[in-house]
Amino acid sequence: MKHLNRILILACGMAMLGTGCDKDDMDAIYDFGDRETSGKYKYVITATPAGTTGIADYLLSTDQLDQGAITTAGNGIEQDGSYRYYMTHKGRFFSLLYGQGNPGAVTTYRFDSAGAKLLKTSEFQTETVQAFTKVNDELLLIKIPRSGVETASFYRIDALKSQQIGSAAINIVQLAANGERAHFTWATQVGDKVYAPYMSIKGCCNDAFGTVYPDSTWIAVLSYPDLKVEKVIRDNRTSYIGNYFNDGLGVTENGDIYGFSSAVATNTNKVISTKPSAVVRILKGTTEFDKSYFFDVEEASGGYKIATQTYLGNNKFLLMMYGDKHANTGNRKMALVDVVEKSFGWIKGGPEDIQSSSAPYNNNTGTGDGELGYIGINTASGSWVYKIDVKTATAIRGLEVQGGKITAITKVEY
Repeated sequence: MKHLNRILILACGMAMLGTGCDKDDMDAIYDFGDRETSGKYKYVITATPAGTTGIADYLLSTDQLDQGAITTAGNGIEQDGSYRYYMTHKGRFFSLLYGQGNPGAVTTYRFDSAGAKLLKTSEFQTETVQAFTKVNDELLLIKIPRSGVETASFYRIDALKSQQIGSAAINIVQLAANGERAHFTWATQVGDKVYAPYMSIKGCCNDAFGTVYPDSTWIAVLSYPDLKVEKVIRDNRTSYIGNYFNDGLGVTENGDIYGFSSAVATNTNKVISTKPSAVVRILKGTTEFDKSYFFDVEEASGGYKIATQTYLGNNKFLLMMYGDKHANTGNRKMALVDVVEKSFGWIKGGPEDIQSSSAPYNNNTGTGDGELGYIGINTASGSWVYKIDVKTATAIRGLEVQGGKITAITKVEY
């Protein structure tokens, strides 16, 4: 059935956008040589076909996000495997298969010189990873065991050549140094270092992600490229930064670093955090939390907790907030914060029933000046891309994605 589905859906890709492709295009691997990018870009929207289970995303490409419609029916490039994660770097679009403990394929795509077709340029295997980021001209992939093995494995990938060039390991039990395990939530390049926030988890006892240390914050400062732990930055005014597969760090234009905490640490599946959901800061050039800065977002929002953050530029962050007060449940709500001014406001114009949204960890769709950004929103009635107008704190409905739920939106240079 899946083989038949692939034949039907891949027969004539990109019909809605006036471009075409055939199955040979999908299966072939193209050599772009050393071609540089032109500075132009298109968007790749990944969407899971509606009403399906165990079916992978389709890659859909478009020139704009403000209007019109695009469909998964008879359109796009089907991905292998049920769980895929995406990022772009150096004009390449990377599709990473989550192998659920087994090695997973990493497929690299590039647009042709006209930006008309998204073509596969390489495919290689890595270990299944739970966090990844861009560092210089490389991808840094991190495999983080939640139980058993006591080391997290780091893999350096040359983004231009799509091949592994180095690896390292960190003992996460020794790093936690409290009887639990350090589970990295994400990683971010800061200058010539990598900052890797982590949560403390038990990793056992049928409660792998539970902890008895809910009210502390940790960031490991790693050297690069040897990936040695140089220091752990600590605080106890909120809970851990980010969450499982959730980037909690943002770096502003002046080099200051902001950490976002949901404060939803659990023990035996009960939220036990006693500190508020908040933002903390590390000033540029320092490796300590700024004790003079604390932004209590839970108080500013009237009792809601941060789910995810996306940086839009000029100190402005788009937040997805959990819909139920003092909990990590409920349909999401969109908010806008200025981390310097410590201002909070709800976004107007968005849907009331936000069931899920595009992945924030790879959202690079903002204009960079803090004026506009885009996010994919899935509701019971359909899926749309919404433009976020920062000046008016308004969400404006744009491109409709028909026949599928949006999982990611990525701006890719060609």
